[in-house]
Parts: sequence; C-alpha cells; structure tokens
Amino acid sequence: MRAEAKASCLKPLTSDMLSNKAIEDIKKAIAKYPKKRSASMDALRIAQEESGYLTKEALEQIADMLDMTPVQLNEVAAFYTMYNKKPVGKHHVQVCTNVSCSLLGSEHIVEFLSKKLGVKKGETTSDKKFTLSEVECLGSCGTAPMMQINDDYYENLTEETIEEILKGLK
Repeated sequence: MRAEAKASCLKPLTSDMLSNKAIEDIKKAIAKYPKKRSASMDALRIAQEESGYLTKEALEQIADMLDMTPVQLNEVAAFYTMYNKKPVGKHHVQVCTNVSCSLLGSEHIVEFLSKKLGVKKGETTSDKKFTLSEVECLGSCGTAPMMQINDDYYENLTEETIEEILKGLK
C-alpha cells in the first residue's frame, strides 16, 4: 500500500485518545514485564488518571499496544471496580457492600448517601461533583462499614461521620 493511501486509513486523533505522555508512560510500564499483556492494569490506570475514565478509544489504543484485542482488555477493566467506564464526578463515592460491610449496615449507608446527594447508585449529581457507586470489596473488613472517595478510605461509618466527610468535600 502506498504511504498516502496507508496514512488515509489511520484514525484521526480525537480528544478521547491517549496523550503522548500517557503513551510513553504505558511503554515504560510494558518494559517492566516479560509479556506485554502483563502491563494491562498499569496501562488502564495510566489512561484513567488522564481522563478520569476509560474511553473506548483509549481501550483500543492500549489493547493494540499490549497485543490484545479490545475485548480481552475490556474483560480486565470490567472485572475490577477501580476502572470507570463512564465519566464520574469530582468526588467518586464508592461504598463497599461485601459481606462484612453489609452485616454492619452498608445498605443503610448507600441509602443515606443516595438521599443526601440526591442520586441513585451509579448516578452523578447534576453539578458533576459526586458519583455514587456500590462496590464489592475494598479490603477493609475490620473497619466496616466503609467507603472510598477518590483515593481516600473512610471507615467505621455512621450518618454523623458521613455528614462531616461531605461537608469537607463541598
């Protein structure tokens, strides 16, 4: 195929694609592993840090870099709750509802947050400040019930502690 024809087959760069810095960071991550696909979680993290969620275009780019199909990479992204497949608010509130948290009232915590924020599970507030999610396990069973907001853990939750936490975020 001639160079001009080949170039016209390439997808145009869009805002949903990875930046050059993200691509370089992913290449560095790939270099750490004996097999490219072993860098999939690092690559997904890098892409998500850039835009807050994983776009279809970014998943396709990463899959190509890792010699995987987009479906294979999406299987990794879909398995872990830490990867967002759609935009989330400035404060991503993730409430653990696994066994320990459930036994200690996490369903009540989700219900309280839903009323307080005015959104259902999986929704984002109209001002884009908060997204409420329910997740399976955040690995803090001894301090249940708990939630994660962005990168911070909040444990031994009560309605009162949640009120204080939310005040600090607004």
